[in-house]
Amino acid sequence: MQNNNVINYLKNVLNNLPSDWLNLTTHRLDIYNEKLAKTEFLSHFEKLFNSNNFSSDDLHELPTAYDYIRLGHPLSSVLEWTIAQLNNIESKRVITFSSVTIPFLAILRKNLFDQKKTLLVYKDLLPDVFNEATIKEVYGYNFEIQKVADLNNIPEFDGSIVLFSEQENIHEFDFNINVDFFINATTELGSILVIKEASNENYVSEIQHVRRRETIAMTPSNTLIVLENIAGVSSEKISYDTKANKTKVLNTIADVTGVKTKAVVGSSGLSIQYAIVMGLIHQAIEDYKGQDIKIIVPPNCYGGTNDQARRVAACLPNVEVMDLPVDGDNDMVKSVDIVLTKVAELDAVPYIIAEIPTNPRVEVPDLIELEKALSKKRTTPAGKEAITPVFILDQTFCPNVHFLGDTETLANVKTISYVSGSKFPSGGKCTAGYCTANTKAAYLMDNISTHLQLCDNEATDLQYEILAQQMPSMIQRIQDAYVNTRDFVSFIAEHLPDAKINFVSEELAEQGFTPSVFSLDLLTKGNTDKERETYKRALNLKLIDMMITEIPDESKYCVSYGQLKGCYWTIPATSTQGTTKEGDKDYIARVSLSANLDLDLHKKVFLDFIKEI
Repeated sequence: MQNNNVINYLKNVLNNLPSDWLNLTTHRLDIYNEKLAKTEFLSHFEKLFNSNNFSSDDLHELPTAYDYIRLGHPLSSVLEWTIAQLNNIESKRVITFSSVTIPFLAILRKNLFDQKKTLLVYKDLLPDVFNEATIKEVYGYNFEIQKVADLNNIPEFDGSIVLFSEQENIHEFDFNINVDFFINATTELGSILVIKEASNENYVSEIQHVRRRETIAMTPSNTLIVLENIAGVSSEKISYDTKANKTKVLNTIADVTGVKTKAVVGSSGLSIQYAIVMGLIHQAIEDYKGQDIKIIVPPNCYGGTNDQARRVAACLPNVEVMDLPVDGDNDMVKSVDIVLTKVAELDAVPYIIAEIPTNPRVEVPDLIELEKALSKKRTTPAGKEAITPVFILDQTFCPNVHFLGDTETLANVKTISYVSGSKFPSGGKCTAGYCTANTKAAYLMDNISTHLQLCDNEATDLQYEILAQQMPSMIQRIQDAYVNTRDFVSFIAEHLPDAKINFVSEELAEQGFTPSVFSLDLLTKGNTDKERETYKRALNLKLIDMMITEIPDESKYCVSYGQLKGCYWTIPATSTQGTTKEGDKDYIARVSLSANLDLDLHKKVFLDFIKEI
């Protein structure tokens, strides 16, 4: 009876599906409580289930589920809840992935720290992209593999037993099988991981964190297919011309970056970054066997970048993270020179990850001096030439700038550039990201591609289609959004001259740095630093609240950037810098404008705000 109730309710939910559940890639901060992000959506959803309420309006007002679509989203949460209900287990023990291989890597990561053995069993086939030797050598994971003819005769094992099954109905699980974890997968949709026993619930958070930082949850469109299958609802099969879409996307990347180097497209910006980092570690193992690797990262940069680098380093004894202070009172060029000198003294392999312009203070270093610092000849204590760095450039804020060409400033520095696709490339319609390299670093792209495939983190068919539709207009959208942003920044500077605005100069804009995001340090008052900081934080929230209340159709409390319309507001310290050390966080307002918004209305509301302070 309970299963029938669940199926019937699911059918009604699918018939009343809020459009945002399928299309929104970034969470709404106005209904987002980060401390309850993993539980609040489903606790409210269950109340609707218990009262048999499937109103589209009430579903739409449910608290934001998880974070973007990486950690999860409404549809993935509903799928996990449904499978849990049908199998009488807690929903947190069901975790969906867009990737078919990373669920296993997530278990391996947890077992690495717990010093626990892992056995992977399967009946038919493992994924084509699965590479046992590379996972052991590059990721540092240890495990055994065994093919079994009869799943009812799986051997005893002193450790975790993981069953991988490629099957059409990936929502079906046989709890009579003697394993600890199930991974059901299809190449087209992704995978569903189920933790069989409650005694292994301590894996939940660790596995979710892998999904948040190294891949994404099963995409909303693919999740919907699985839900419709469970509900017995017929759905029209959508076909994509992926070959043509991929060709168009890769050609557009070549046009945008000004280079024809091999490019790859991943399921998210962090999926791409993970492929870059693991690909470079793989390269270091081949080229500099036995030498230490240093991943150099700004301590206050986007939380996912910082956190992922530290997570990789935690797994590998010869990899360490070093800080690169770049914002505020720190100068990126000086910091690069200092840290590369330290790495040379250690005779280690340097990989630098940095954003240009920086986030959230939108600063651009002196590129000529940066090139000098990166390409400077350094020697080790033994007197030999130090290993030259690879510069991994996150240019999400300005994907239009040609950093990679053979005549550009960084031509003599091994440079890899990547962009988060949920920003300008797709206009917020999907999370896919891409990366490519300059001529000097072109040879590194093969290993990066290898690890993108091994992790099954390539963009999905729908993501390729969205990028193929949106990327051709990207350069024009960047320019038009910049015009609006420059106008708004000038307006604020005129009417609130004592406020500190972080934005590119007119001179930098003429060089091509035309972001459509700026940060605002509002006026403050108080007798102590604490009083002044408290006042400023409250003022930030007052401004944002006024904007989204007075202009609800355009102004959103959201963390994204490069959107197709409207204006987004956030405080990086409470969103994008969520995992950054407290002392390095920026409690300032960050604003991003699109090419399509009522700028006059935003100016009017801002003037009203000024009157109230």
